[in-house]
Amino acid sequence: MLTTTKTKKAKALTCDVCGESGAQLRYVTRSYGKGANLLIIENVPIVVCPHCGESYLTAETLHEIERIKNFKLQTSNLKSPTSDL
Repeated sequence: MLTTTKTKKAKALTCDVCGESGAQLRYVTRSYGKGANLLIIENVPIVVCPHCGESYLTAETLHEIERIKNFKLQTSNLKSPTSDL
């Protein structure tokens, strides 16, 4: 799985793991599958906590990734394996 990171300034969030304020959203590129089944999703938001070091996807983001993956499975004539979240 390929992951690249870029940070956008946003309001501070509370970490769901340690409860501390100051977690930030970062946007990454994630890849799923390989070969003809490769799916690349750009701008996937992850929550990163500077206090406990955890990074995680929210439930909303996970649901959206699953929706995109299911759509790709149902659609066989996609021109590009890249999607934007």
